[in-house]
This record gives sequence, structure tokens and C-alpha cells, in this order.
Amino acid sequence: MTNRVLIIQSDLAAGQMLSDFFTQRGDQVWRTANPARAKEILSHEKPTLAFIDLHLPENIWLDILSRIQQDFPLTRVIATSQSPDIRLELLAKEQGVRIFLRAPFTAAWINNALKKLEDTVPSGKNTALNISSALPRVRVPMRIKISLPFVLLALAFLASSAYLVGRYALESMQERFTNQLIDAGKLSADWMVQEEAKILETVRLLAHTEGVSETILAGNSDQLRRIALPIAINSQEEAITFLDTNGVSLLSLYHHPGGTIEAYDATRGDIRFAKLDFVQKILTQQSDFIGDKYAGVAQSALGETFYISGPILDEKGKLCGVILVGNTLTSLVNQMRQDTLAHITFYNLNGGLLASTLSTITNDHTLEVGLPEKVIAHQDAESTIRTFKAASSDYSEILAPWEARGGDDLGLIGTSLAQNFLTRPSQVTGLQAAFVIALAVLGTIFIGTLIARKITQPLSNVVNASVQVAEGNFKIKVPPQGNDEVMVLAHAFNYMVTGLQEGHIYRDLLGRTVSPQVREALRKSFAKGELRLEGHNAVATVLMSDIRNFTTISEKEQPTTILAWLNEYFRELVPIVTQHNGVVDKFEGDALLAFFGILPTPMPPEASAYEACQAAVEMLAVVEKINERRRARGEPPLITGIGINTGSLTAGGLGTSDRLNYTIIGDTVNTTQRMESLTREFGESGVAVGQFTLNALQGRRGDFSFEPLGEHSLKGKSELLWVYRLRPAKPRNIQKNGRSTAGERDETGEGIPYAPETS
Repeated sequence: MTNRVLIIQSDLAAGQMLSDFFTQRGDQVWRTANPARAKEILSHEKPTLAFIDLHLPENIWLDILSRIQQDFPLTRVIATSQSPDIRLELLAKEQGVRIFLRAPFTAAWINNALKKLEDTVPSGKNTALNISSALPRVRVPMRIKISLPFVLLALAFLASSAYLVGRYALESMQERFTNQLIDAGKLSADWMVQEEAKILETVRLLAHTEGVSETILAGNSDQLRRIALPIAINSQEEAITFLDTNGVSLLSLYHHPGGTIEAYDATRGDIRFAKLDFVQKILTQQSDFIGDKYAGVAQSALGETFYISGPILDEKGKLCGVILVGNTLTSLVNQMRQDTLAHITFYNLNGGLLASTLSTITNDHTLEVGLPEKVIAHQDAESTIRTFKAASSDYSEILAPWEARGGDDLGLIGTSLAQNFLTRPSQVTGLQAAFVIALAVLGTIFIGTLIARKITQPLSNVVNASVQVAEGNFKIKVPPQGNDEVMVLAHAFNYMVTGLQEGHIYRDLLGRTVSPQVREALRKSFAKGELRLEGHNAVATVLMSDIRNFTTISEKEQPTTILAWLNEYFRELVPIVTQHNGVVDKFEGDALLAFFGILPTPMPPEASAYEACQAAVEMLAVVEKINERRRARGEPPLITGIGINTGSLTAGGLGTSDRLNYTIIGDTVNTTQRMESLTREFGESGVAVGQFTLNALQGRRGDFSFEPLGEHSLKGKSELLWVYRLRPAKPRNIQKNGRSTAGERDETGEGIPYAPETS
């Protein structure tokens, strides 16, 4: 059956390997590294198999996976990664992914992943793990067991609370509301005192400003405006008027309604202020025990305005004018409304309306006859509260005298609140409520304790077992009890411990080797009951690399720096070995030993020799890139020598029963090491290849360029061995007839001197 395969890989080489595999099988393949392109493909095509790279940004691959699972539930998914990442793989498992493919993406590994996919997902359908189906079914959910008693208790508590509210709540409503109303009235009175002090400060400032008295005496209104306007703007007073000694306005500044704070209109010649009582007291130079400032309400160009008046004296103390500063009553009530949250109304001494924040009150709204006199007469003994209706709401209003300068009554201030009653239970009500609540709490604690004990006892068993598992005891089991989720938890815990037992064995095996291929081979052998670590002979290819003069380079550096250098170096070389089906046996300082053709699957000498040579060529290219970065950082280059040799060797477990290392030994390994040391003569990074590797390549020699180095006597070897320097294949010149000329070699090997093949 032809598959429709979607490959989403951030690594282009990895994506190409997967694409080539399925293309050769005749499957239809879409390959992309662009998540947006992947989503576009999913909008038009319906893949049967998808490979998703876990190294893409997490939110992107999760989004793509979610879309595939939602739109194409029959599509099988394999998650890929260049290196193991437990966190990402666990996250993918949570999303339903069961099969993971790690680099290198060879045909063997891909086929293995596909086989697992078929075993895990029968008939092409996504199913959960069999463990969940093996768990017993919940007959009585824990939620019901816990919720029902508390629901009954809550209903009882609600009934008792309703009784308390119906029985006691209404008894203190009026008292609470009255107290709030009185507090609002006090706030209003205090606010007016602060406002009067603020205006009085402005009066003093204007009266004592340099040049004011001389300007008034000179009758220069323009100069007076220039002096007073900055003070008016700074104090934000709405009305400021300067009068001469006849009570005629020399200058009146009125803030323009709705304008900016600098917008003041200026007038002069107004005679309406001359007859005002609080102005006449200044003109006649009266004073009382408080001083020579007076307050009053007068009609101005802005409407009813609250003024404070004061004298302007010249240098000799002689009266030369009067200063009036004030704000409109409309502005005052609105500001008081914002600060006290109550509705404010100003009345005159006859009970007539002056200003109010209640928009529904009209000028016809007046107080009852005799009420103003009563309020003023009893102001020190009691508060006067009245009720009235405005629009569709009922209000209660507390009336208080509007006093200025500590005793002058200008009118009345009404502070009103809508009758939205709030309750404050009495002391007896509070005790009764506390008693009922205490009973409810005690009942809740009693019932909760019984339920908690019933739940926590089996949970405690799981906790104790978990502690023993954390200490390494994988034989512990929790006896399942009951018929709810706790019983299911016990079964699931036992399944988990069984899995941990197997994982513990796997981790022990992983601790005995450093190669993922060796790890996987041992795991499979163990799973089949065929775990054998005794040595066996094989014909394979050995590769060994070493950094020239690394001891000299590193002797002046810190150990942490050396470790960082080596980690950077091996981080880029090891994947090359892995990609060419090689296994890294061990690291010895700056040296690396790898073999080809034994694991993960045996290969013939021709294939192992070819993969080793191909890996060596790529390693040289990577080493050059590493050195470019090092030169840019001012670090010495890492000159690398690589030796390659093919021959018979022994592979198996080396060590003791509690610590094993799967490795290779034999004359082929030793010869490789000696051959690698010959690269010191190159003076640069290079690869030395033995005669046996050249012979093993057979018809694939033309893929590389070999430079004969002659016969060498290697330590420990009685016979001379031919050694060659391996380089990448030279490009061929193509003639018109299509045959290569330069660098071409025929099957006899002409043009490449080498010794006769030996067995």
C-alpha cells in the first residue's frame, strides 16, 4: 500500500534522508522545514503518515500535531529528534505520540519505527495504551462521595442563614443608614471649612502681592490683570474681583465655563458689589474678633457665587480697595459630591434652593416653612433629618447651618443619600449568627475528618510505597481496596512500579556503555532473553582521531576551558560518525575511537570501509570550520589526525560483572592507533588509511582521492604496511564524449599506486 508521507524537519539533511527512504519505496512524499508550508500542505492534502521534528519551536510542533489529530485522526505520527530529549518526548507522549525516531535516520531505524507503529496502532487507528483498558472501572466516583455530605451541610447552613436574615437583619437598617447620613453631613461641613480656608489664602495672597495697592490707586485695570491672572490660574478660583473704595469693580476675572484653566474673562465697572453687606463691612473698615475678612453669597456673571472679601491696604495701612475671591455654588456642590459621595444642596436662610447635585430638583424646591429656623436654633442639640422624593427615588437629607468665618450663617447645607439600606446586625444577632456558624463549622470539620480519613488511609499506603520505590525497592506493591478512584490509583501505581523495574534494568545497561547503538542492541537482546556480552570476532573498520600537541596547547589553560573546547569539538564530530552508521567506542582525553560494521547491524568490509572514509572526510571539513571559529576568538587551531584501518577484531563486554564497557580489541585497533600517529608528518589535519582499508573499498575507491605515503614499519608489526593519505575525490573533467579525463581511475586501479591486495 502506498503511503502519503508528510516530513516536517528543521534539519535539511535529516529531512532528505527520510524523503529518500520513502521515495525509493514509491510513497508520495511532502518534505518541508517551514511550519507555515506544513500547514498549507495539510489544508490541501491528507497524509497517512507524518514525521514531526521535536526540535521545532515547542508551540509550533504542538499546534501541527493538534491539527493532524483533529483533522486526520487516522494519520499515524512519528516524532523525530537529533538527540534524546526526555522533556520533549514526555510532552509528545502526553499528546498521544507513541513512536519516536532518533538520529541517525538510517533505513534500519526507520523500518524499526514503522514496525513499532504497526504494533502500537493496529488497523491504522489511534488507540491508547493497553494499560488504561486493564484498569478496573469506577463504580462510585469519589466526587459523589465527597460532594454529597457537603451539599447537604451547605443546604442546612443556607437555611439557617436565611432564618437569621429574616429574623434579625432588618432591625438595624435605619440605624446604619442614619449613621452613614450623619457621617456624610460632617464630611460636607468639614469640606466647606477647608474650601473657605483655601479661598481665604488666595485673598491674602492677592491683597499682599507687590504692586496691587499702587495699581488700584492708579486705576490701571490692565496692569492689575497682569498681576492677578497668574495667581488666579494657580489657585484655580472661578471669580476674582478688585473694587475701589467706592465699591466699583476695577477688574473682575471670571473663569470661562468649559474652558481651559487659563481661560478667564475680564470685565470692569460692575457696581453690584457695592451694596453687599460683606463688602460694606470692608469699605467701612469694620473688624471683629476673628479679623477683617468676611464671607457671603452674591450674584456674579457666573451665577450664585460664594465670596470671601478682604481689604487692600497701602503702605501706610490706609484702605485703597477691596478684594473678592470665590467659586460658584454649582461648582462647590459638584466638588463636594465627588469627595463625599453624597448629594449636596445649598439653601438660603429662607429655605430657597441655591444649588444642588440632584438634577431633578428645580428652583421651586424649597424647605418647609419654619424648618430653616428650627435647624439653626437646634444645631448644637440635634440633627435635623427630612425625607423627600426626587424622580423615582426616595432620599433622606440631613440639614445643617452653612456657617462662614466660624459663626455667620449664610444658609443651610443639605446632605442627602438614597434610601439603599444596609444592615448591621445587633450584638444579639451577631452572637446568634456566630453560634450557628460555629455549629456549621464543627459539623463540617467532623464530617470532613471522617471523609478525609476514609480517603487518605489508602493514599497514605501509596505514599509510603512511593517512598520505598524512591529508595530503590521495586518489589513493593499496594493492595487495591474499595471501588473508587483510590482503588484505580493503587492498580496504576502497581503498573508503574512494574515499568520502573524494567526501566531500572535498562538504566543499568545504559550505565555500562556510552553508545546509543550499543544501548539499543543490548536492550533488544535483553527483551528477547538473549543478552550475551561475551566477545565475538568480526571484520570491521576502525577510526581513531587525535588532536596534535593538545597537551602543549592546554597546559596554560584552565581545566574548565579545556573541557569546553573538547565538548565543542566532539559535539560536532560524533554526529558525523553516527550518521555514517559508526559507533563511538570511547573518548580518551582529546582522542576518539570509533568502529564501523558491527553495530547496530553488521556490514561487509566494503561498506564499513566506505562509511569510515566518508566520515573522516566530513570530519576534516568540520574541524576546519571549528578552527575558523577558534581563530576568530583568538584561540589556537585544533590540528586533527585521523587513522583508518580495516581488519579482524574482537568486540564484546570488557570489565567486571558490575561494570562493563562494550568495546573492541585486537591488532587492527592497535594498527589504527599507530597509523594515526603518522599524520604528524602532514603538518596539518589529515587522514591516514591502511592498505587493508583500500583493498576493502574495492569498486568504491574512486569516490575518494588517495595519496600513497609508501611502506611504513609500525611499532609492533613485523611486516611493512602501505599507508595512504585520504583526501576528498578530485572533480572530474568531462570531455565532449562524456568520459572523464582528469582524476579518473579504471577498475584496475591505474593512477593510484598501492600494494597488491593481501588477505
